[in-house]
Amino acid sequence: MSTENTPRGTVAAGYESVREEFAAVAAAEGGDYAAQLVAHVGGQRVVDLWTGPEFTGSTLTGVFSATKGAAYLVVALLVQDGVLDLDQRVSHYWPEFGAEGKQDITLRDLLAHRAGLVGADEGFSLDELADDLVIAERLAAQRPYWRPGTAFGYHALVIGALVGEVVRRATGQTLHEVFETRVRTPYDLDFYLGLPDEQEARFRTTLPMQPTSAQLAEAEPDAAAAPDSVPGVAVNRHHPEAVALTELPNHRVVRAKGQASAGGVASARGLAGMYAAVISEVDGRAPLLKPDTAATFAQLHSVGYDVVYRAHKVYGLGFVLPDNIYPVLGQGAFGHGGAAGAQAFADPRSGLAYGYNRRRVAFPGGAAPENDRLVRAVHAAAVAQDSGALR
Repeated sequence: MSTENTPRGTVAAGYESVREEFAAVAAAEGGDYAAQLVAHVGGQRVVDLWTGPEFTGSTLTGVFSATKGAAYLVVALLVQDGVLDLDQRVSHYWPEFGAEGKQDITLRDLLAHRAGLVGADEGFSLDELADDLVIAERLAAQRPYWRPGTAFGYHALVIGALVGEVVRRATGQTLHEVFETRVRTPYDLDFYLGLPDEQEARFRTTLPMQPTSAQLAEAEPDAAAAPDSVPGVAVNRHHPEAVALTELPNHRVVRAKGQASAGGVASARGLAGMYAAVISEVDGRAPLLKPDTAATFAQLHSVGYDVVYRAHKVYGLGFVLPDNIYPVLGQGAFGHGGAAGAQAFADPRSGLAYGYNRRRVAFPGGAAPENDRLVRAVHAAAVAQDSGALR
């Protein structure tokens, strides 16, 4: 292993095995593998590791759909406050949304990916896709792609704009403003919905996927859906000037606007730190979410055939339920991964908050496969002993 791929950083006593597992992943990945791994247990940071060229623990990258976790947290906070009601119609807060047969869609339906509003018929230019206000205005007039409530499908690039407009109508503030004032600033998190100019020097572009010949041989050659199919519309492939999903955060306009579906910029410290604040006391502050609120948002709401992914999927209220991906986690875990390989979640039963981030897009996309072994290693260490001070 090159010096650049030797894991750097710190682990608490009892978490040495996590460093070893991270080193094994780095050795297996080789080349220009660059990644960060951070974990908190009971609100205390117990793992803070990174590896790779041009990468440190404070490096920022686009985290794609891991951004959605921040959006859903804002909604959960407002539900907890009594400002939003999960079973209220979206059109109650946002009257224009009721057009084209959408008048009875509830906030709960929307969060559970059951609204059928995965995109717009004409698609979005890059500048439009970067702006949640533009997306929301366009989708208010859009006819759903399936009868709301009859099926579910991942609203990949628009769910942040949809729930964000509900937040804006109910509070007079954007989702980004609520996240900044209630979550990012109080906890000094490296997790931005709108990356300030002064933080640009810490940002590293996402590198394209480089699958091996063996991986390519295993891939289904006809798996790509037509651009104007429901899956194609959901990732904006039908727009004549569509930008590849994995290129989005490499454009400054996307980072600057910080659209709440896939435009967030963070480090693994920011990802794990947010989920630690959600479920644990941090720096004398009570957990952001009460146990009942966290349990509600982590409750299974949509399970079965996802008409966008065309595969079996499981969702809570917005959040992905990672115990269905990583069986070592307890029921009630919730979080979200991202297209380049990021993964982040909270597991209230063990007190674990986990954040992983990598620079090069992992094959085959989505939360990277190495999370399987890293989650197991971190969870095993967490349940084996109490967290200690970093050394």
